[in-house]
Amino acid sequence: MSGTSRSSAPHEHQLRAGALSLFDSVIMAVAGVAPGYSIAASTAALFGVVALGGAAALLYCGIAMFGIVFAFNYLGRDETNAGASYSWVRRALHPALGYLSGWALVVSALIFMVAATVPAGANILGLFSSSATSSVGAVTLVGSIFFLLMVGAVAAGVTITVTVQVIMSSIEIVILLLFMVLAIVHGHHVNTFSWHWFSPSIFHGSSGFFGGALIAAFYYWGWDVTANLNEETKGAKRTPGIGGIIGVVFVFLLFEVFTVATNLVLTASQIQNNPADVLSVLGQAVWHGTGGKIIVIAVVLSTVATLETTLIQVTRTLFAMGRDNTLPKILGTVNKHRQTPIVATVIVTVLSLGLFVGSQFVGSIGSILSDAISAIGLQIAIYYSLAGFAVVVLYRRQLLKSATNFVFMGLWPFVGAVFMVVMFIKTIPTLNATTLWVGLGAMALGLIPMAFYWTKGNPYFDLPTKEDRHAVLQEFEVLL
Repeated sequence: MSGTSRSSAPHEHQLRAGALSLFDSVIMAVAGVAPGYSIAASTAALFGVVALGGAAALLYCGIAMFGIVFAFNYLGRDETNAGASYSWVRRALHPALGYLSGWALVVSALIFMVAATVPAGANILGLFSSSATSSVGAVTLVGSIFFLLMVGAVAAGVTITVTVQVIMSSIEIVILLLFMVLAIVHGHHVNTFSWHWFSPSIFHGSSGFFGGALIAAFYYWGWDVTANLNEETKGAKRTPGIGGIIGVVFVFLLFEVFTVATNLVLTASQIQNNPADVLSVLGQAVWHGTGGKIIVIAVVLSTVATLETTLIQVTRTLFAMGRDNTLPKILGTVNKHRQTPIVATVIVTVLSLGLFVGSQFVGSIGSILSDAISAIGLQIAIYYSLAGFAVVVLYRRQLLKSATNFVFMGLWPFVGAVFMVVMFIKTIPTLNATTLWVGLGAMALGLIPMAFYWTKGNPYFDLPTKEDRHAVLQEFEVLL
């Protein structure tokens, strides 16, 4: 098994083992989802598709997402690998699907650097001047500086990153909870609460339902950073999965209540006219003046958190692919002092800044965010669905041994995977050309390096032997 073979690997290909605890994993899961950022960047896009049905979209997508969370939990008990689904899907389904799973994470993370850095620059400028947020040049400059600071924090080492995350995420959550309560008890609601907001009937047909689900998937995306940190976590085969489950339960509840609070307080025009800083408008609506700007701090901290966790995800995945030489070997090199994948970090930084700066001159901030979120949603659907199917196939002989196995290892992950596939298919006709080119074109690019390294006879593309599969099942039974 690859996890065993790495124990004798050269020092330059080893990450810092056992650095993170269960508490750290939970924090990283929440920070990866980045509730403050997700709400600020995605509310306008979600409202544009489902109007007041945001809570329903988050509810049904959340139920499906839990299936994928459970899939990651059980797949992590098979193998400890920083590439996570890149390695797991290979073993369970096929090497080509495993490669595309890893590639989906890489390209979605690179696109996300654009989507995350836009509101970062806009919200920082908004603390000083509301008019400055409409300046493309100012948003680009401030966002770029902000992003480079995050790169420095990630390069400093995983223990430093997690310490920073604990502080930032704690402050972020306290602020969000404060304004959530203020919005609910606010005396001037523009809409009256209705249970219909949670009903499937609030959507206009299946296209509206799955269009909302695609954006909702972006809300939840990022919790799986715990899986990419498994080589650096104590109890590597159990802790990351449990941390992911706890983290998603928390953000699921937070998203539901906060979306309802937003429906109560903000008008349609307030949401649609402020695509990059919806929370700033909400803050002023429930606490006018300087106090209302406090919520912007939550968005800034959340953006810091999610940029860091996304950098961790993409650099660990590239590190795993470099270590396997399914991408250039140099990507599998770590800094000997910090034990972080420094080469992968530098390359991701250069690519992300190039994409970010270039994107600012091809459309409005609102269109950039909307297109990026939908494109990432397609890529999320690909690698999450593959993980859901992988756990069912890998542990198919274990499913009927207990009710727990059947539900959490089989039925729920399978339903989650099918949901992701149907969402992917149903939303394709509704997306514009830019989103499709970015979302699917970026995936198609992955076929080039995959074909190159496959034809070179890389061992990654060899199908696992029958003996290897049996060894996995025997080890898994011990870990249950």
